[in-house]
Amino acid sequence: MRKNKHKVGLKSYLKRNKLGVALYILAYALATVCSVFITILLATAIEQVTLGQYTDAIASLCIVLGLACTKRFFWYMSGLVYQKYANKIMAELNLDLAKQAFKLNSKTYADHDTGTFVQRIVNDPERVVTNLSDIIDVFFDIFSSFIIVIYIATINIYLGLTILALVAVALIIEFKRKTIRRKNKWIVRKKSDHINSLTTEIVRSEKDIKALGLEEKLGEISNRAYSEYQKVSYKAELVDMNFYSSRNLLIELGTLAVLILGIYYIDLGLLTLASFMIVYSNNDSLYQFVWGVGMIANAWTDTKVCTDRMFALFDDEEFVCERFGAKHVDNVKGKIEFKRVSFTYREYETETPEVPSKQKPIRKLVGENKIFNNLSFKIKPNTTVAFVGKSGSGKSTILNLMSKMYEVDSGEVLIDGININDFDKPSLKNAVSLVNQFPYIFDMTIRENLLLAKGDATEEEMFEALRQASLKDFVESLPKGLDTKVGESGIKLSGGQKQRLAIVRAFLRNSPIIIFDESTSSLDNFAQEEVKRSIDSLKGKSTIVIVAHRLSTIKNVDQIFFLENGKIEAIGTFDELFETNVKFKNMFYAENIN
Repeated sequence: MRKNKHKVGLKSYLKRNKLGVALYILAYALATVCSVFITILLATAIEQVTLGQYTDAIASLCIVLGLACTKRFFWYMSGLVYQKYANKIMAELNLDLAKQAFKLNSKTYADHDTGTFVQRIVNDPERVVTNLSDIIDVFFDIFSSFIIVIYIATINIYLGLTILALVAVALIIEFKRKTIRRKNKWIVRKKSDHINSLTTEIVRSEKDIKALGLEEKLGEISNRAYSEYQKVSYKAELVDMNFYSSRNLLIELGTLAVLILGIYYIDLGLLTLASFMIVYSNNDSLYQFVWGVGMIANAWTDTKVCTDRMFALFDDEEFVCERFGAKHVDNVKGKIEFKRVSFTYREYETETPEVPSKQKPIRKLVGENKIFNNLSFKIKPNTTVAFVGKSGSGKSTILNLMSKMYEVDSGEVLIDGININDFDKPSLKNAVSLVNQFPYIFDMTIRENLLLAKGDATEEEMFEALRQASLKDFVESLPKGLDTKVGESGIKLSGGQKQRLAIVRAFLRNSPIIIFDESTSSLDNFAQEEVKRSIDSLKGKSTIVIVAHRLSTIKNVDQIFFLENGKIEAIGTFDELFETNVKFKNMFYAENIN
């Protein structure tokens, strides 16, 4: 079986909640014992009635009534324990998987669908807990049926052996079905991940879909995805159904055989009518036993698929994590250097193996794009620099490497002369703030979004940062001000307002290195000018790194790096590049003409 690097598994969660698991098993076991005794006592009562022992029969029935009440009590108690501990185990799994997801690097997220993570973090833990409960419940049902089958065998050994032979054949069918089902389940869940990702994208981009008239096109794409899911799901269920039909036919034939044998043995005087009634009335124990084994096989297979998928997030080969060193630095100055850095974007496809629980998914390289080869440059501390160039020249990749969102293939990224990989996580995260081109605003109030950046920020600090980002007047105009909820992904805000709120968060953090990746692209000219003045106000206080298409927004920076095809073609101030670099000048003219 495939092991994850950190040896994380379901066993640790069950062990952590062993009291609840033990209480649940005990309560269900006691309820099952009551069920077995109820069946045996009912059979005894039938015998007593046929023998004219009416008083004993009534006593047996009274005990049955008491056991039935006791059984219901234990079932109720098992339900209470389940509600408490099942939700606790589920929450622990959800939380730990979410924490692990935070550790994954940005490239890992780029290589997988959103549904891959949502399903594994949210849905799979619920399936696991539900399946484990079903396994325990059905196990005791099987145990009860097995005891009854043994009891039937004591009444007539030939009937008992006939039933056991049928059980053996049915179990062979079930184990074969389980092996095929596991493989099919992996395929179905992979298609389900894709549907989940597609649905998430459609919901998040509904405005663009409507604006571009893409409803029909997206409908076709969705139809193909759901058709593929339906096809593999139907195939999996059809295989299951064929096995179920074979098994159930066997059981029906077995029931008929028991009936014929019973009549035969009555005719020979080897079986009383009362005993036959007991045997035949409990004949469904055969079906219950085989059905229970099938249910456990289903639940166990689904559990294995879910746990393999969940804990694969801890497998550092398939889901690569961010890596940090042990060097702690409190007072980063902000000097940045790229030394012979090479980086290539690689695209992979993942294939599910024939036996997923024993083999790792196969990752195949399907494409690569080399961005940098031996790229070198230096940025002095507390200076403001900008990277410009055409789309695809490598500007945003530099920022991702600089903030350790991506890791270099070779070479070094240095901050204050220290390799970025040697910093511990708190040092690096406190040293660098990144404002993305499309920032994510959380489904919280404005105040809560700002407190994420600085937990002890005062209201005065918040409003000062809002003022710097040209957002103060807007927030003050809202009925609830800072306590206004902005909706999922900041849906209640315009694109420019979301960008400015992200800039406010960066201002509050006041990191020694602040990176702006096209962070003014959605702002109008007035707001852009105000934010530019706010960024200018940070000059000399932090190292400011800007990527911008609008050259007019970077006229006042200390240094501009002009990129083309992954290489730095020119370095200088705005005026110097305008005078000496034709391509830079043409970019400026093209921007102003447009």
